Amino acid sequence: MGEENERQEECNASMDSIKEYGEVELKDQEREHTIQLMTIVGEIEGHDVLPNTTKATKYEHILPKLAQIEEDKKVDGLLLLLNTMGGDVESGLAIAEMVASMSKPSVSLVLGGSHSIGVPLAVSTDYSFIVPTGTMVVHPVRLNGLTIGAKQTYDYFQQIQDRITGFVSDHSNISKKHLEELMLNTGMLAKDLGTVLVGAQTVKEGLIDEVGGIQQALLKLHALIDLNLKK
Repeated sequence: MGEENERQEECNASMDSIKEYGEVELKDQEREHTIQLMTIVGEIEGHDVLPNTTKATKYEHILPKLAQIEEDKKVDGLLLLLNTMGGDVESGLAIAEMVASMSKPSVSLVLGGSHSIGVPLAVSTDYSFIVPTGTMVVHPVRLNGLTIGAKQTYDYFQQIQDRITGFVSDHSNISKKHLEELMLNTGMLAKDLGTVLVGAQTVKEGLIDEVGGIQQALLKLHALIDLNLKK
């Protein structure tokens, strides 16, 4: 009875974690690997609280969890599932930098979409996947359509954009110059600058490593974990 109660408590805790934060531990009995699954969904919330009707990922939840994963000896790797429209630039970039700096092996999987600041999040892991129908929208930094009326504001926006393009090019196979060309494309979006990439196009352009789903992502992560354990 004691073991059954313990398993039931673990199951309840796992369900609460999924419901509250979209997180769960995956345990492979054969390989004896423990993987922390995290989701980045909806809009990435920054310093301003979004309405209750908006599906959001709160960076103040993600950052401490990533630190906990890094320090937890029982966790062998991180699987990051992405379906996000983007959101707060500073918060999204902070999460991406945190993931990129971890010593634990990590793999990302784009499901649905990973747009705007979701792009650096998708490439922040050691290896990245996208499903065939997944999309990524690359566009310049903007502030809710607000007109830039001062040189200082423009320079600040350019600085933010340089940080993003630098991070993405450092963590993927696309050059900063080509990424900026995709950002400033005028022929695809009717009312905006940018480029929409679907599935295999993201691999061709050098943003994502491979087209695949959850099976391929987990197999790759297990392989990276085995390599890390050998080291």
